[in-house]
Amino acid sequence: MQLSFRQFEVFLAVARAKSFRGGAEALHLSQPALSQHVAELERELGARLFDRLGRSVALTEAGRILEDHALRLFATLTSARAAIVELGGLQRGSLLVGASTTPGIYVLPAVVASFHRRHPGIALSLQIANSAVIEERIRGNEVDLGVVGGHALHPGEECLASGLVDELVLIVPAGHPWARRREIAPALLADQRVLVREEGSATRQVAERALQHAGVRFGASMELGHTEAIKQAVMAGLGVALVSVHAVRGDVASGRLRALRLKGMRIRRHFHVIHNEARTLSASARAFLGLLDAGRKG
Repeated sequence: MQLSFRQFEVFLAVARAKSFRGGAEALHLSQPALSQHVAELERELGARLFDRLGRSVALTEAGRILEDHALRLFATLTSARAAIVELGGLQRGSLLVGASTTPGIYVLPAVVASFHRRHPGIALSLQIANSAVIEERIRGNEVDLGVVGGHALHPGEECLASGLVDELVLIVPAGHPWARRREIAPALLADQRVLVREEGSATRQVAERALQHAGVRFGASMELGHTEAIKQAVMAGLGVALVSVHAVRGDVASGRLRALRLKGMRIRRHFHVIHNEARTLSASARAFLGLLDAGRKG
């Protein structure tokens, strides 16, 4: 019996879902049919690929090796399909962009609108999650491009551009004692409740790294899973926060929030555009990168 793409597809579905039931649901297969595909693949390779742990499964060492090769196999297949589609130029096709919260909500919508005007035949979709999730989707070949902030490359990723610059500013409510200041001494954060994003957020990582590097202590934190939630919590007087300047322009202009800097510190980062290194960059992805570069220069 020869190995088939279907067997690899089933294998990856089970690996992602960490269960046979979840893999079957993802592929709209019956569980017995899915189990048969896995059993045939294990027999063909002469190795057990999953450890059965009750209702869940975990990859064995052989399974982890196969997962890496299977992901590269499907990345190559996706690139081949994209190359064939490109025979028609940018008249048709699709592009799936994953973005971390800050660029996804506050920077990319204008770029997406411009892309749609220029290439109406390309179906562009934007997925938004925190940076760690987007990086995982890039490595798993689930999105074509990823736009993330404050990013260090991981195996399987390639950085295509990093020219978009962001700055984190300290936000306080309009009635806060610091509201009329332009900057405050970083040491004063020790007496404030600092609101932070969830683990996996690049904004949180960049802010914590900058404060720790400067030897700045900060007060008791409250964790919230979205920048908009943090902004509303600051307005409600629950604390202060370091957020992207892109995220608060409208709120500062309307007077709902005040933005100030930490004296002697400028917390800056680049938004990086990444993709799966095993994939060939499609014409639609290159066109999207061109618009990002044009927006940066403009």
